[in-house]
Amino acid sequence: MNIAQKLADWLETHWITPAYAGWLLMGLAVFFFGAATNTLVGWLYVMSGVSFALLLVAAILPARSLKDIELYRKPIQPVSAGDCLTVDLEIINRTSQPKSLLQVQDTLPFVLGKPIKSAIESIAPHGTYKWTYYHPTERRGIYRWETVQLRTGAPLGLFYCRRSRLCKATAIVYPTVLPLSTCPILDRLGQDQAVRYKSDRQGFQSATEGITRGLRPYRVGDPTRLIHWRSSARYGDLRVRELEVISAGQEVAIALDSAAKWDLDDFEQAVIAAASLYFYASRRQMNVQLATSATGLLQGHRVVLEALAATYAGEESIGQAFGQIPAILLSPNPQQLSSLPRGSRWILWSQSEGNSSNDFPGLTINREESLQLQLQKLPSY
Repeated sequence: MNIAQKLADWLETHWITPAYAGWLLMGLAVFFFGAATNTLVGWLYVMSGVSFALLLVAAILPARSLKDIELYRKPIQPVSAGDCLTVDLEIINRTSQPKSLLQVQDTLPFVLGKPIKSAIESIAPHGTYKWTYYHPTERRGIYRWETVQLRTGAPLGLFYCRRSRLCKATAIVYPTVLPLSTCPILDRLGQDQAVRYKSDRQGFQSATEGITRGLRPYRVGDPTRLIHWRSSARYGDLRVRELEVISAGQEVAIALDSAAKWDLDDFEQAVIAAASLYFYASRRQMNVQLATSATGLLQGHRVVLEALAATYAGEESIGQAFGQIPAILLSPNPQQLSSLPRGSRWILWSQSEGNSSNDFPGLTINREESLQLQLQKLPSY
């Protein structure tokens, strides 16, 4: 923006700025007055006087027409990334005169998008104009903005006037939750817990052993005893039985290492993974909690989604630990694995050597592959 544009913008927001027709009429008025001074012709004085009078009226009325206009914004409902925000604004005319030829502009944060504009032909006396628009979202976050701008050139269109109105807004965009059909890193956590307490639950364990939840294609590393030979012969490839895991009530913490130094794209993937794991564990009736570096342990769908919408890479850590609760750590830092409680798992976004831990199995995420498919893979040491 050059100096002339900055000056025009300042004049429009603090006073008025001439339109093209306004500049033209000012030039004609000066021309008529100069000609009348030189020739002493009366009708030229009349023309210049009428022109200056029109300019004066056109300069006063736009600012007056923006007075006594109030704005009310309805709360914006949260959406998931990729969905559209629904923004409702009401422009209220508090005067006994109609308001016409207005332009309203909602000044969105630049990270959310460009300002949204709408033209209003007329608002009746003591009437309300309702404006609803839908704005697409791309990334999660909590977005705040405060101002709505009103602009008009009424009634003559020779000068424009723009004023800001305070109208606070908060839009929450949740991270995407992937529809995981299976998640071995959580399912096998339940199997390990069952083995650990087998002496206390021997009868219950033996009663549920072998119950099949479904069939899936064979993966490298699956036990051969789980191959369902009849289905394999029918489908023409190996099919493996998925056994039902008793995981109801089991405690687990989804720990996002948000204080670490992340690649931004990797961190967005980690947030999506944390949300997907949390909701998968919730569907499996686990006693699941979310922990970020800045919040500590959280529980509840809306609370968790808002925390994940607000988190960012490199945020300050409060240093709260999650005790002896088994955790699934999402981090770019392999050195964090040594401090995990017993029975934990890990998901790493580090491509360096030596990512694996001999104590706990986990997953190393490849940014070139589908995150949903990788979360459904078997963890490895």
